[in-house]
Amino acid sequence: MGTSLTPEFWRQSAVLLVIAMAVTFVLSGALDALVLRSRQHRVPRRPSGTGTVGAVRRRERTALHSAVKD
Repeated sequence: MGTSLTPEFWRQSAVLLVIAMAVTFVLSGALDALVLRSRQHRVPRRPSGTGTVGAVRRRERTALHSAVKD
């Protein structure tokens, strides 16, 4: 009982494929735009490691300088 694939089947398959591709492209473009917009609105922050180490070293230096001056 073999069935043959009719030209109507191939036409519908092609239409569904084009619709699926269009939906994929539109969704990926919309999601890319949302990600870019959220990254642009985010406040730039320093990496967590660099800011604290510099502050500690500055405090140590000022403590050493004040001890030497006394």
